[in-house]
Amino acid sequence: MTAVDRYFDNLTGLLARVRQTQGPAMETAARRIADAVRDGHLLYTFGTGHGHLLALEIFYRAGGLAPVCPILDEKLMLHISAAGSTLEERDETWVPRLLERYPLSAGDVLIIASNSGRNAVPVLLARAARERGVFVIALTSLAHSSSVTGRNELGLRLFEVADLVLDNGGIPGDAAIQFADRSFTGATSTAAGAAILQAILCRVHEIALEEGFPADFFVSSNIDGGDEINNRLVEKYRDRIPGLL
Repeated sequence: MTAVDRYFDNLTGLLARVRQTQGPAMETAARRIADAVRDGHLLYTFGTGHGHLLALEIFYRAGGLAPVCPILDEKLMLHISAAGSTLEERDETWVPRLLERYPLSAGDVLIIASNSGRNAVPVLLARAARERGVFVIALTSLAHSSSVTGRNELGLRLFEVADLVLDNGGIPGDAAIQFADRSFTGATSTAAGAAILQAILCRVHEIALEEGFPADFFVSSNIDGGDEINNRLVEKYRDRIPGLL
C-alpha cells in the first residue's frame, strides 16, 4: 500500500465518521441558513490562512448559494505573505476593521473556518458577530482545538464562542499520514471542510424546495445559458456582497 492509498483510505474513513457524527449539526446549520435566506439575510463566511479556502469554497460557485458573502482581506490569506498571514491572524485589532467593511447584522449567519480555533481573529470575530445577533457556526477540529490554549485576549477557542460547532474530524496538526521518520503529511481539514459545507448547502436547497420559498443558486457559467442566469444573480446581489462584481 502506497501513501496515496493510505491517504485516501484515511480520508474516506474520516468522511464516513463526519457524516455519522455531524449529521445533526449539519441539519441545524442548514436550517439556520435556510431561515436566513428565506428572510432575506446573508450567509457570511470567514477563515484565515488555509481556512480562507473554505470561506471561498461556497462563494460564486457552480451550484452554489448566491447570497454568500466571504469576509476577505489579503493580509489574512497566503498569497501576499504566507508567514505574515500567520502573524496577522493573531492581531486582535483586525475585527473592527473587518466589521466596518462587512456589516453583519441580526438574522445573518456566519461560518468561521479555523482548524485550530485558537487565534485571535476568528475567535474575536465570532464573539463580535454574536453580539450583533448573528448565528455563528464554527468549522473546526475539536481534537486539535481541545489540545491547545486560546491565543487571544479571551483565552478561548472558537468552539467555545460559537452557537454551533461542526467538527471536521481531523487530528491535532491536521496532517494525517505518518512516515518512517515520524513526520506527518496529508492534511484533511480542507477536504473534510469542503464536503461538510457542500452537503449543508445541498440540504438548504432541499429545504427551500420542500417549504416553497425562493432561494437563489448559481449554475456553471460554462454551460449554455449559464451566463444569463448568473448575471441576473450578480446584478441582484452586487450591492450587498463585495467582490461579486
